[in-house]
Order: sequence, then structure tokens, then C-alpha cells
Amino acid sequence: MPVLIQVRDGHKRFGDQVLLEGAELSLVDDVKVGFIGRNGAGKSTLLQALLGNEELEKGEVIHHPSLRIGYLRQHDPFKPDESALDFLMRDSGQPDWRCGEVAGQFELKGDYLEGPVKALSGGWQTRVKLAALLLHDPNLLMLDEPTNFLDLRTQILLEHFLRGFNKAALIVSHDRAFLKATCSQTLELSRGKLTMYPGKIDAFLEYREERREHDRRVNATTIAKQKQLQRFIEKNRANAATASQARSKAKQLARLQTSEIEVDEPTVCIRAPRVQPRQGTVARCEGLAIGYPGNVVAKNINLEIEHGQRAAIVGDNGQGKTTLLRTLVDSLAPIEGTIKWGYGTELGTYAQHVYTSLDERQTVLEHLEYASDQQTTRQDCLAMAGALLFRDSHIQKKVKVLSGGERARLCMAGLLLGTANVLVLDEPGNHLDVETVEALAEALVEYKGTVIFTSHDRHFMRRVATNVIEVRNGTVKNYFGDYDSYLESVESEIDEGERQRNLTAGKSADSKPGKPPEDKITAVDYRQNQRDQRKTEKEIKNLEKKIARLDDEKRQLNESLLTETNPDAALKLHEQLTQITQELQDAEERWLELSEF
Repeated sequence: MPVLIQVRDGHKRFGDQVLLEGAELSLVDDVKVGFIGRNGAGKSTLLQALLGNEELEKGEVIHHPSLRIGYLRQHDPFKPDESALDFLMRDSGQPDWRCGEVAGQFELKGDYLEGPVKALSGGWQTRVKLAALLLHDPNLLMLDEPTNFLDLRTQILLEHFLRGFNKAALIVSHDRAFLKATCSQTLELSRGKLTMYPGKIDAFLEYREERREHDRRVNATTIAKQKQLQRFIEKNRANAATASQARSKAKQLARLQTSEIEVDEPTVCIRAPRVQPRQGTVARCEGLAIGYPGNVVAKNINLEIEHGQRAAIVGDNGQGKTTLLRTLVDSLAPIEGTIKWGYGTELGTYAQHVYTSLDERQTVLEHLEYASDQQTTRQDCLAMAGALLFRDSHIQKKVKVLSGGERARLCMAGLLLGTANVLVLDEPGNHLDVETVEALAEALVEYKGTVIFTSHDRHFMRRVATNVIEVRNGTVKNYFGDYDSYLESVESEIDEGERQRNLTAGKSADSKPGKPPEDKITAVDYRQNQRDQRKTEKEIKNLEKKIARLDDEKRQLNESLLTETNPDAALKLHEQLTQITQELQDAEERWLELSEF
């Protein structure tokens, strides 16, 4: 298993901030690694160093001679009036049939493949860039926040692509669900140190918290022992008979050291507005049509949202999710129909058109104090600012010098400190890291008001949503099922689309101009491989669910065994624990076998 790329003793600073300090990293040829860390920790800087676009102050980056990096470009590589097919042929030097075959894996066909690529949405353009990557046959993919602004369907297609990609990948993302679905290992950058964990992100986050809790307990014991020794020394050092004992205790005290607990800045202080719970209907849409002059996006909308619901707006990009949210908050006039809000409703909005209109004369702290409710103290403002990455001198920065991402976080902080009893949020997780997204989700779950939101982060949606509203094919309606059932329906549609596409590709394989005749056999093999791959992926998914269930059962049995005093009951628990442990071991071995396959 060759090492494709290696970092030895990497050091890098940006001003006073330490990004890398003695960093060590090895990426091998068939492992997909999820790369996480707080915003500003230096993840993008490390990626640029790996690519050779950024120099380390000390240390070295070593590339294997066979290394072929595929980097997902964030900039626009397309020429005016160029089609996706033209771009793929120009970028890769491959023939049209090969470019079309790879593009088909991302559902790029018809006008999406042959029309102007610049006319496509950001999500479809990302599909074109991914197809271009695959055509270059890389053995290491580097993806920096690949799911940003991708709709659910495109994210799932990207997951399918990555699971079928049998080479290495390094993926920076704040989307826990995406990392869990695609990466078998987790890399964290924190305070200049790189930590590689041989497991998925959920297991890593749990392990990290257990490690920190262990360090806290050890430190508490150490501090208690230090106090005990200090009291003995102070009491006995002046006494000639016990002075030697006091000196011995002093040496023991000098050896006792507490561990430094590497905890990132706390995000637990994130809270939602403090409001009183209410009942009944908070919003009613009747005969509503939404869109823009000359372009009706959706019509005949009859919808009710109840107080206390956390309604997730779902649908593919371009279907009208943001248009619906903008119409609800009256930043876009309805084409026809009415929207009625309940009595006493106070709306709080998080969307791009809001955070670009902040008062540029205010500082960060002044905006938060202005936006917060009367019960909010300055300490509350500082805590919220710190949770959303405004710390130390940053709280005195003027709004006019903030970046777009900083303005977005400031708007979110002000909103959460306010008094709104209805929050309308468009992509609230953008510009936030994994820990902050999790803390925001927890705050919204505890919130007593109503939330209407859209997000591309499936973990966030699953944590927060109580009901689902689907925007699709010019209509908006309540989806009768939870978010997991909606996910399953989209997965099924994509699986069926892939099956049909593979069948079509097989039938027409020998009719494509310029394609070698032996590719007909390759197409048959490809379809069979795809079917085997889907079968394997399904078994892996079921195994992951089984492993999670068995792991929970094992943990509960261990806890029960520690407190059980009845010998017979303890023996029964031990037998159950042995059986569960064996089942878990068998499932994990099968998972490893399939993952290698």
C-alpha cells in the first residue's frame, strides 16, 4: 500500500496564528479521508501545500512518482458559449463518446451536456467539473467543501461516484452525513496538529469527547493530589522531625502535572431566541403563486405551518426553495394568492439579502448589542460572538471590513440573540464548521418557536426537521413522511435512473461513432460491475446500521453489568454481552471485507 503523499514536520504560520506545527501526514493509495477542523484552522492552506501552490516555512511535502492529483476547482474553468461536452473534450483530450460516458455517471445528458455550460446552475457545473476529474484518471482526489450549494440529488450522485472510486481521496467538508457516507478515516487539524483516526467521523467525534472527558477526570484527581501534598508540605516543612518527609513530598508534587486538554473554543453557548411556546397555525398560504415577472416558479400553493414546527423546505436546486422563503418573508412579492401570518408573529430572517444589508458603521459587538433582547448581557453577546468565531480583537472590527462569510456569521449571531418567535433560515450551516453546525442544530431543537429552513446538510436536516415541505415541478406541498423517508425516495429515484442509464448505454454501446468495437464487451462488464457495486453498497449500508445498533446494545449491557448486584442476573447479562460482542465482531469483519472489495 504505497504512500502517495507525505508531510514531514510541517510548520506554517499566518501572522500570529499557528496553522501547522510539526504536522505529520501520510495518505495511502486506496483510503478516503474526511478532513475536519474549525474555520480558520488551516485546512485550505494544507491542501494548497499538498498541491504545491503554498510553501511550508519548515518541513517537506513528498509526492510519490506515480501521484496524479485530481483537485476540484472552485473557480470557473469554462469558456463563453462552451458546452459541457466541449469543455470535457478540451480539458481531458478524450473523444466525445468517452466524455459522454463519464458525464452520464452524473446524469449529464441532453441540454445539460450539449447546451452552454455557463447557463447551468452551480450544482450542475460541479457535476461537469467532477466528470472532468474522472477523465484525467487521478489516483488521489482533493475536494474542498464539495457539497456547498449542491442539492440532495447531486450530493447522492457524488457519494455514489466516490464510493465507486477505488483510489484515494482527501475531502474537506462540514457535512457529517456526507463524510460518513464516503470516508473510512478522519483527519483533524486543531491548533497546528494533525490527528489521523482510523474510523468514520461519528466514531472519531465520540472518541475525541471520551478522550477529553478522561483527561478531565485525570486532571481533577491530579489537582486533588497536588492540594493534599501542598497541605502536608506547608504543615511539616518547618518541623525538624518531618522536614525530610516534606522535601520528599515536594519532589512528588513537582512530578505531578496536569494534561493540557485540547478543547476548541466552546460552541455550547449558542442559544436560540428565548420565546414562549404557542399553539395553532402560524402561517397559511392560499392560492399562492411565486416567482418573478414573466417566470412563475410554483403555483396553486395551499399550505399551513403550525406553531412549534421545524419545517424543512426540500427540493432540487432551481425548483424554488429560496424563492418560497423570500416570498414568505415579503422580500419578494407573490404573483398571486395570499400569505397570512398569525397574530403576534415576529419574523427573524437569515438569508443572503439580509446579511449583505448590515449597518457597515457598527462594530461586531455593537451590532450584537443592538440586535439582542433586553435581557441579554454583554457577556452573552461575547459568548455568542466567540461561538461564531469572533474573538479577541475581532469583536471590534467594523462591519464594512468583514468578508461575506463573516457577515453571514454575524447576522446569525444577532438573530439568535434576538426575540423572533419564527426563524426563516436559508442555508444556515454555510460558513460554519462541524462543531458549530452541531451546536446550532442543538439550539434549534431546544427553541420554543417555529423554524422554516432549507439546508443541504443532511445531518443537520435530520437533527432539526419535524416535518418536510417539498418544492417540485412547480408545486409546493407537505411531504407525508419524515426526512429519512424523503432521503430514501430520492435514493430510489437515483438508483432507478442509474439502472436505466446503464441499460441504455449497453444497448447503444456499439452504435456510437468513433468508439472501438471491443467496448461492447466492456459495457456489459461495466453494467454487471455496477449491479454488483450497488448490491455491495446496500449490504454495507445495512451492516453499518447493524454495527451501530449492536454497538449501542453492547454499551447498554456494559453499563447494566457495572451496576448489577444479583449474581444470576449478572451472569445472564454477561452471556448476552458475549453474544452481542461476537455478532459485532462478525459484522465488522464482513464490513471490512466488503469495503476492501
